[in-house]
Amino acid sequence: MEIPLSELEIEGKCRVIKLQGEGRVRRRLLEMGFIKGTELIIKKVAPLGDPMELEIKGYHLSLRVSEARHILVENDSCRP
Repeated sequence: MEIPLSELEIEGKCRVIKLQGEGRVRRRLLEMGFIKGTELIIKKVAPLGDPMELEIKGYHLSLRVSEARHILVENDSCRP
């Protein structure tokens, strides 16, 4: 089941399935390491819900929720 990254719970381990969007947004996400098959963990979400902190490829990354909507992930441990 494909779920947007922006809808997942904290501490869920997920795998990137595909990226939506075009142009700059897609290119920026690819440069940050969001490549099909890459695993990531949601570490924290800011008190007001934006941004969210992720661990991907061994480093921590802050990502806006508006950007996270373009990343579709899959895994049973991540539930909306």
